[in-house]
Amino acid sequence: MLKELIITNLALIEKLHVSFGEGLTVLTGETGAGKSIILQAIHLLGGGKAAATWIRSGAETATVEALFELNPQHEMVLEKLTEMGCEPEAELVVKRVISLKGSSRYFMNGSLATAKAVGDVMENLLSVASQHDHQQLLQPRSHLDCIDAVGGLWPQRLIVSQCYDKWTEARGLYQDLVAKERDKEQRKDFLSFQVTEIEEAAATPGEDGALILERDRLRASDDLIALGKKSWHLLAEAVNTPLSLVRKNLAQMAAFDHSLTGVAEEVAGNCYQLEDHVQAIRNYVETLASDPARLDVVTARLDLLQRLKRKYGGELDAVLAFGSEAKRELAEIEALDERLVALEKEMHQNEAALREAATQLSKARLAAAQELAGNIRLSLVSLCFEQAVFEINFRDGDSRELGAISRLGWDRPEFVFSANQGEEPKPLAKVASGGELSRLMLALKTLLAQKDQVDTVIFDEIDAGISGKAAEAVAKKIRELAGHHQVFCITHLPQIASLADEHFLVHKDVVDARTRTSIIPLSDEKREHELARMLDGDSVTEQTLAYVRTLMERKVAS
Repeated sequence: MLKELIITNLALIEKLHVSFGEGLTVLTGETGAGKSIILQAIHLLGGGKAAATWIRSGAETATVEALFELNPQHEMVLEKLTEMGCEPEAELVVKRVISLKGSSRYFMNGSLATAKAVGDVMENLLSVASQHDHQQLLQPRSHLDCIDAVGGLWPQRLIVSQCYDKWTEARGLYQDLVAKERDKEQRKDFLSFQVTEIEEAAATPGEDGALILERDRLRASDDLIALGKKSWHLLAEAVNTPLSLVRKNLAQMAAFDHSLTGVAEEVAGNCYQLEDHVQAIRNYVETLASDPARLDVVTARLDLLQRLKRKYGGELDAVLAFGSEAKRELAEIEALDERLVALEKEMHQNEAALREAATQLSKARLAAAQELAGNIRLSLVSLCFEQAVFEINFRDGDSRELGAISRLGWDRPEFVFSANQGEEPKPLAKVASGGELSRLMLALKTLLAQKDQVDTVIFDEIDAGISGKAAEAVAKKIRELAGHHQVFCITHLPQIASLADEHFLVHKDVVDARTRTSIIPLSDEKREHELARMLDGDSVTEQTLAYVRTLMERKVAS
């Protein structure tokens, strides 16, 4: 149940904090006073799209915050909160902050949350019936949702969707393999050639880099030998004569002065290292040879690897990876027949599972549709549609071809309606007037509210296009729903407003040269004047007030 609503800097609202109780709450006011802003705020809490232009001029952010009292019997809400890591409590605070950049932040009980998480929770806390929903009711695609909601068929519908996805995935793979089957011989020859070419090259990772080093060394072998010999002789002469003498002298000096021991040992170590380097250079020069034949072999090998890299990848590793992938695909083609048989079997199994799930769902939908149509007809009688006909037709009901199925199953239901006796029922879009559509929506929302167990139902001008006896019938229906739900109703009809448990006036005024929307709770006396205004505008008479009191007494009598 919605207990409190706080709105800050949203459109014409500067600061609004209002508390709500159980039963029926109505919001009334002049056209343009800002009643739609209240509904917009609730819509924003549910994850509706926001715009920076909705932020009140001069403010940096707009904030909408609501406090809900959670019903411990509504396990779905509690489960969703637990899944999100939000510890379920007796109360839930949902908050949304909108910045000038158009970005939003969501919070649940003070913790950051995603828009989807908040939307999933909010759709189980309240239900909104607006004029937009009236238009949706005209669309046959929404009728299936109504049937599944009333019949509690969403779990079965999910199973059908999952079966459909498995079937389409298997079918797509099978069709791809069939296409490969047609071209497999040509593809097999091509892959075989590529695999053979790469395997015959017998390349190894990093081989090209090592060959480049060897090629460059062979090309410069004469220079390397000459320079190596010269360096070897110079170092050998220095190590064997001057440095050898220095080492011996320092050793004798250290014998006389121990402080020179470290220097003597370090110089001796360097001399030994130089001797090792001399031997290394000598070994290098003696093993290095000018080998034109080897140079030709290395160059030819590099040319081969370069051609492979141009054909199969920019690097040698890419060539080897290409060869492995081609080999894998070749093996797959070799086993294509077996794979086709297995995949065809899997596809038929998925098809059978999809048919079974969709058939069971269709049967359940037919029963749910009959129940829904019967309940709506009963509700319409109480809404002054004594002679109305309401039916749910299933188009293409006999078609059970897989080509006609979707993730939602086979069924294409459509609501048909006739308000007058003797007239053939037709699709809502062709026959329902605004007032008739409003009453149909009220009947449907009342049934859905009982099925989905939301605590709070909001009607935004559900009274559009109705008056007189129909208005009184709608008022009684809403009052009946308020007996077991918290109901909010934005209305222009005094017949509805007079039955409210709480009545708020949405008022627009100017403060400090700024227009501001506020909500004022009305006492019984002020309610009389507001209901009278709704009836006669500024021309309120004693007769008007007397009629208002009669309307208010009906609530007490009910």
